[in-house]
Amino acid sequence: MKKPWNRVDLPVYSVSSRHGTDENMHICTYVSAVSMEPKRFMVALFKGTKTLELAGAERRFVLQLLAEGDHGLIALLGRQSGHQVDKMARLRKRKMITEWKGFTVLSNAAAWLELSIIDEMDAGDHVMMLCDVIASKNVQDTKILTLDMLRERGLIRN
Repeated sequence: MKKPWNRVDLPVYSVSSRHGTDENMHICTYVSAVSMEPKRFMVALFKGTKTLELAGAERRFVLQLLAEGDHGLIALLGRQSGHQVDKMARLRKRKMITEWKGFTVLSNAAAWLELSIIDEMDAGDHVMMLCDVIASKNVQDTKILTLDMLRERGLIRN
């Protein structure tokens, strides 16, 4: 049987972060809406990542709800470091990105949310950020990518 925290099927997101001309994307699953009014989200970013550095410096980022067909991005966005690999160049070469609210975003995502960081705290191996939703857009009406879908494809462990 799965560990208790792995029994819940959660959506899979990507974070698009930037500061100046530097930008990066990363996979993120530790995400939750925490307030209806104002609309707020909690997003936990792994320590030591380029995404965390850029988001922290810019104080805003785009949370991208991934579509079911985006499972092929896990290897690039989740298993490689933006410190060693230019993820954005690879996405540009594949013609998978567009621009929204000044950020480079995945053109095939299910939705985009522009978030502004209002507070953060150490959360162990992650930094938990409390964010206000500044803007949002449904990109396409499609099934979303979930952790169970990644498990079924052998892309993550149980």
